[in-house]
Amino acid sequence: MISLQDIASAYDRIKDAATKTPVMTSRTVNQMAHCKVFFKCENFQRAGAFKFRGAFNAVSQLDDGEKRRGVITHSSGNHAQALALASSILGIKSVVVMPRNSSKVKVEATRGYGAEVVLCEPTLESRTSTAQNLIAEHGYVMIHPYNDERIIAGAGTAAFELIQEVGPLDCMLTPVGGGGLLSGTSIATKGLCPEAKVIGAEPKNADDAARSFKTKTLQQSVKPRTIADGLRTSLGDITFRIILENADDIVTVSENEILAAMKILWERMKLVVEPSAAVPLAALLSIGGSFRESKVGIILSGGNLELDGLFREYEQTIARE
Repeated sequence: MISLQDIASAYDRIKDAATKTPVMTSRTVNQMAHCKVFFKCENFQRAGAFKFRGAFNAVSQLDDGEKRRGVITHSSGNHAQALALASSILGIKSVVVMPRNSSKVKVEATRGYGAEVVLCEPTLESRTSTAQNLIAEHGYVMIHPYNDERIIAGAGTAAFELIQEVGPLDCMLTPVGGGGLLSGTSIATKGLCPEAKVIGAEPKNADDAARSFKTKTLQQSVKPRTIADGLRTSLGDITFRIILENADDIVTVSENEILAAMKILWERMKLVVEPSAAVPLAALLSIGGSFRESKVGIILSGGNLELDGLFREYEQTIARE
């Protein structure tokens, strides 16, 4: 099992490559949530999301033979970009299997960071089988998006860094999809603030983690339909075990609550975040005064999203004038 020392070691390993992202606060949000909220802005991380931390931590630990073989993963977006960038920095070939319905901006960014992108059908079975076939043919090393202890330890460095900066917290919230961020965050938070609550936040339309947590049985995400595209994946067996041991709750929120939280972050804090990153704030606002007068940390997981529609509206306005 991963320990706080593993996360501290990961932090030392990645600190010169990863961005030390800012911590931001908002008086408006504090008033709405009835507590003092510290946002760890991983939307400003390299490749636009916390995923760079885990990807660099994992790839930097490969031996020379593994580095020569190159790495592969399957991902709909943020891990894809992170692995591509981390591999490029370290001079390692990377291949990323992405569903055909992945965000266009994320596919283009992944290619831009130097990865070879292989498109597949938008199912977990297709992602897995396509990657396995390429491994069998070329001998690539798999770097799983979340069900990998090196990835989890790297993800935990965001919370580690946050607590180092602002001191002990009463509660920490993160989004939960595959569970890598929540797993690493829970270990870091419980290690540094043993009395703190750790809460995962998830869309109601993709609630496999909440169902798994409640029943203590790993359940799959079935046809998730949520704007939080980064949270459509199911928990892994490693992340599930860690979450059961360390998390205190998983709260689900509606699509409208996610959109409202995202609007608050954009309008009040001028933070461009993707829907997945807004889910923890939506959860905090939905549970009312549970943490009144407390110090609460939120990991804003990323800021990679399609803006074509927004700019198309401006272009149409310009054309009409």
